[in-house]
Amino acid sequence: MSFLSKLKEFFFKNDKIKVGGGEKANLKQAAMGKMTARERINALLDEDSFFEFDLFVKHAGKDFGMDKKDLPADGVITGSGTILGYPVCIYAQDFTVAGGSLGLAHARKITKIMDHSIKMGIPLIGINDSGGARIQEGVNSLAGYGEIFYRNTLASGVIPQISVILGPCAGGAVYSPALTDFVFVVDKISKMFITGPEVIKTVLGEEISMEDLGGAKIQSEITGNAHFFAQTEMECFEQIRRLCSFIPFNNSKKANPYPAKNPKSKYAVENIIPADPSQPYDVRRVIYSIVDDSDFFEVQEFWAANIVIGFARINGDTVGIVGNQPLVLAGVLDVDSSDKAARFIRFCDAFNIPLLTLVDLPGYLPGVDQEYAGVIRHGAKILYAYSEATVPKVTVILRKAYGGGYIAMCSRHLGADFVFAWPTAEIAVMGPEGAANIIFKNEIAEAGDPNEMRRQKVAEYTEKFANPYVAASNGYIDAVINPQETRKFLIQTLQLSKQKKESRPLKKHGIPPF
Repeated sequence: MSFLSKLKEFFFKNDKIKVGGGEKANLKQAAMGKMTARERINALLDEDSFFEFDLFVKHAGKDFGMDKKDLPADGVITGSGTILGYPVCIYAQDFTVAGGSLGLAHARKITKIMDHSIKMGIPLIGINDSGGARIQEGVNSLAGYGEIFYRNTLASGVIPQISVILGPCAGGAVYSPALTDFVFVVDKISKMFITGPEVIKTVLGEEISMEDLGGAKIQSEITGNAHFFAQTEMECFEQIRRLCSFIPFNNSKKANPYPAKNPKSKYAVENIIPADPSQPYDVRRVIYSIVDDSDFFEVQEFWAANIVIGFARINGDTVGIVGNQPLVLAGVLDVDSSDKAARFIRFCDAFNIPLLTLVDLPGYLPGVDQEYAGVIRHGAKILYAYSEATVPKVTVILRKAYGGGYIAMCSRHLGADFVFAWPTAEIAVMGPEGAANIIFKNEIAEAGDPNEMRRQKVAEYTEKFANPYVAASNGYIDAVINPQETRKFLIQTLQLSKQKKESRPLKKHGIPPF
């Protein structure tokens, strides 16, 4: 065969495979409001940056007529490209080819690109759109999932792993996204669940829609399985690109710096916290007032909203921010918020991102429901995560810091490098009202005017304990600062701690309270 003939054959096969399941299947995908796998890759990556691997891989299935089926690219596209000019590895399942089902060759294309990403030290992005295991291949499909899960675990804390759910992701397939760092979902398109509606109806006799079982809103608001929610696929891709601007490529690097920008003038920090300590406020306004360009990229915005986590920049450098949210449950720590914060803290620590903690909470959420849900075990996760973290840790106590909540929110006692407090800070075992009722119970009961006596004792306790100065006098707080100087203090301390080194006892690994 001549060189020209071989070239023609290459272009013919190349073009045929790249059509995926064919024009009819592609049109059906579009009718569901979904892009094709190749359209998704091209929309996410920098223009003309995608290089495809393993285009000509074929499945080896022989049973149930599989030997007669031609599955282009075996239903998954793999390769590398760039985002914001920096390299990433990527795979995208092609629902137009056998429903994106995973067989052994399909899985090995994915594990090969995973191996590349680990070896090259660059982020991995997986776009999931699959009906699940290819049942015609039996245990080989299950073996494929196992090999993927194993590599997800090897890559954890080494390279950022990003999962994008753009279609069904069911059964065993959901555990790969669950093992990755960030999960993105799109309204009306993303579906995640272990057992589908049909199985639930058969086993339990309950009717439930796929959307209500594992749709994007469910995963973003109720389960916490998803970290980012978007209305459209294009919005989702913009979110991913924005995330990539904040995080480093691997655990030996730091996030790329950007030119420093002042916060926007409309966020005046001194006007945010109400004079009445019982009144709520939005902690995000505090964040906007101290970070570059008032630009804060929130993570898991819709789940466990009593704590706020996300990325921002201070003086051009990425920081991870954890803050109690007084607007929701007074900012208490509970089962879900502890899980949410702990996981984010560990990500930041793994990838050399300094942590800023903003404290305003009355403690852990009391109640039988929380006790039965394991608040002791879950609440311990945030203690473990902060104590384990060796990145620079800066804490600012804005208002309430009571009881175990004071300790948990990156106090000096858990290894914070710098702890500052605003003059509005109240640091004590519990709130003045509760403390006075306990300490001065008899005096209040025996007083001629119990209400007046209670008021006096609350004021006495507040004067003695519910302020930042007692903690500062013990060295637990480095400085009581003017709120307007918060950004200046943060810039100075983060600059000071850039070369921080902290050694820990030699061990294989710790045992978190999972």
